[in-house]
Amino acid sequence: MKKFIDTPDTLLQTSLQGFAKAHADIVQFNPEPRFVYRNTRKNGKVALISGGGSGHEPLHSGFVGVGMLDAACPGQVFTSPTPDQMLAAAQAVDGGAGVLFIVKNYAGDVMNFEMATEMLDLPNASVLIDDDISLPKTHSIGRRGVAGTAIVEKIVGAAAESGADLVTCKALGERVNQATASMGVALTSCTVPALGHPTFAIADDEIEMGVGIHGERGRETAKLVSASEIVEQLARHIFDELQPTTGQAVLLHVNGFGATPLIELHLIYELAWQYFSKRGVIVQRSLVGNFTTSLDMAGCSVTLTLLDDEMLGLWDAPVNTAALRWGC
Repeated sequence: MKKFIDTPDTLLQTSLQGFAKAHADIVQFNPEPRFVYRNTRKNGKVALISGGGSGHEPLHSGFVGVGMLDAACPGQVFTSPTPDQMLAAAQAVDGGAGVLFIVKNYAGDVMNFEMATEMLDLPNASVLIDDDISLPKTHSIGRRGVAGTAIVEKIVGAAAESGADLVTCKALGERVNQATASMGVALTSCTVPALGHPTFAIADDEIEMGVGIHGERGRETAKLVSASEIVEQLARHIFDELQPTTGQAVLLHVNGFGATPLIELHLIYELAWQYFSKRGVIVQRSLVGNFTTSLDMAGCSVTLTLLDDEMLGLWDAPVNTAALRWGC
């Protein structure tokens, strides 16, 4: 394993220190318990907090700032943050209008965020993200939260910034989640620093279809085919899940897993755009790049969100974070 690290134990702390210094105009870092929070607290605003295991950067710390998250709680690589992180973050960013937790549907995240809400002496609510259609709705632990998380955080973050109350923000987050579907594919595994070797073996002529974001295998191992064939499989499953009507406005998000170059991600975007456009779907907004990664995994996911006028306006609203920045 070749990585730019001193030791796996110090990787996260040192990285977060560097992140906070590099973006000192936007965020600050609280080292113990560990959380990243925005520089400017806005009184009377619902505070949005998310988090999860590290290794998915820029999710979530890169989305802290005006128009998006108020705080992010990073755990160790692929490990859930602890309830004390969430409690401290909530107390630090509370603006008097309550706290909304945005939680990806992984057992550890769900359990620890639930523990935090039970101990928090502030009005609070949660939105559970489960946009990964690789798993059936009837799966024992439900569907996973993946790249659609960033879409929810942006749209709800804009609503909170504009003064929406806690009930409204929660309902909006659930509506965006229900209108969003994602599916991923991997060409390689990733290497967790503490493990020191790839999390699974895959041949040069194979792909993992339906992977999550924690280095786990997909729902099937298949032979490598052309990019057009891969995108058609992803897009077909998404189209069948959401069943958009002709003329439906959508946001198309192509997300890299960390080791896929932009020349390939934009190729994937073009192929997905063609697939959906041929079926009468209107791609109104787009997002392409590495936003919800899996360390150094080569691969990508395709996410589609069905937009209404309110969601479109909130997506376009100003945002100033390390990873997303426009209109400010």
